[in-house]
Amino acid sequence: MCTHTPKCPSAASSDREAAQVVAAHPEQGWSLLCNTVLVFDDTGELLPDGQIIAPHRPLAAATA
Repeated sequence: MCTHTPKCPSAASSDREAAQVVAAHPEQGWSLLCNTVLVFDDTGELLPDGQIIAPHRPLAAATA
């Protein structure tokens, strides 16, 4: 349960990535957020219910 003020967004929220990091393992490429979402360096996510969110890096800007 989140004890931060203001409370972190839930895992079901569209802004779930804004939750506080409670455990970081950059050597393994992942962090655990307060809302129990695992966020990976490639921008993928694993939600607490097992749902996988594919990496969603922004596309590189086209050069003119």
